[in-house]
Amino acid sequence: MEQDTFPTLRHATWVDVGLWLWRRRRRFRVEGRSMLPTLEPGKEVLINPRAYAQQPPQGQDLVVAEHPQRPGFRLIKRVAAVDGEGACDLRGDNPEESTDSRQFGWVKQDSILGQVICHFP
Repeated sequence: MEQDTFPTLRHATWVDVGLWLWRRRRRFRVEGRSMLPTLEPGKEVLINPRAYAQQPPQGQDLVVAEHPQRPGFRLIKRVAAVDGEGACDLRGDNPEESTDSRQFGWVKQDSILGQVICHFP
C-alpha cells in the first residue's frame, strides 16, 4: 500500500473522552516511527479493548497487540491480512522503520489488545 493511501485517523470527540473516563477505552502512546505518516511518535490514541470480542479484525484496522516474541511489549500496527484461523499479518505504515509480521510472523487474534479508535485528545 502506498503511503498516501493510508486511511486517516479521526480526533477524539467528547463521547470518546467520556468512554475513556468510564474505562471503556484505553490510552496508548505511540513510540517510534513505524506508523508514520499516520501516527507520529509521542502522540496518544484511544483503543477499544472490546472491539474484537464478537468479530475478527478487518484489513486496514489499526490495532495494539502484544509482541509475539517479547512478552509485555505492546506495539501498534495495521492489519494487512487475516487468515481463516484467527491470525493477523500486522504491518507498520513505515516499512523502513517497522518491526512487524515480516520479522516475527502472524499474530494470533488473542494477542490483539484492541482497535485504535482515534487520536487523543
